Amino acid sequence: MSSTFRNLCRSSPWKWTTLRFEYLERPGTGATMVRAWLRRPGALRLETPDGQLLHSTTGINDSRDGFYVSATRRSWLLPPHLVTPVYDDVGLVRRRPEAAYGEPAFGNGRLAAALDPVELAGNSPVPIEFPDTNRVFMEEPREVDHEGRPALETIVTPSRAYVPSDPKEPLVHPGRTLLRIDAGTGVCVASQSLDGDTSGKGHWLKILGVDEYMLDDLFLAESMNLTDVRRHIPWDIGPAA
Repeated sequence: MSSTFRNLCRSSPWKWTTLRFEYLERPGTGATMVRAWLRRPGALRLETPDGQLLHSTTGINDSRDGFYVSATRRSWLLPPHLVTPVYDDVGLVRRRPEAAYGEPAFGNGRLAAALDPVELAGNSPVPIEFPDTNRVFMEEPREVDHEGRPALETIVTPSRAYVPSDPKEPLVHPGRTLLRIDAGTGVCVASQSLDGDTSGKGHWLKILGVDEYMLDDLFLAESMNLTDVRRHIPWDIGPAA
């Protein structure tokens, strides 16, 4: 079950394209619950529970001009969904290929790390001769229900090989951390530090919709005022027009 948990942590980029969710950082982080709409690779909208806009992606249709062709090799990497990973027997990712990984971030890197929690497992399994090089050590994972969706839960401790994507906001704190990974999306839907000065710190994420259709208009600060073609458009004809 531990290998299944790690493979699930590698699988998020191939399990969904859009996600609608509520996100809450646990006490000690100074954040409140937000509602979010996310469309990969880089579109994110955040609102308060009462509908006030907090953040909206801009430039999602920017072209790649002359500066792009002189950029680094990384800028030519393909998005993850256009490359093929190595899967295990149940369809989870055992080995991730080189690709243009990265999730939209807001405030700090915890949200991006939760959306693609590969920092918990690394891009591929460690050699069987060196189990101590796993990113985290874990108790036997168990199946749980998280806000009506199946998830895998375990308690982990970081190893010397653990390197968080955001050192200031790691998913795993010193000592023990309780983690839940959504079985359908590979998203880390919950984390909570259990020991020391960071006890209680973490996040809670409730998934509301997966792979729903999302227009560009949703992610712009100013609406493009697209015409709803289902509505009748009146035409004024005649001398009084």
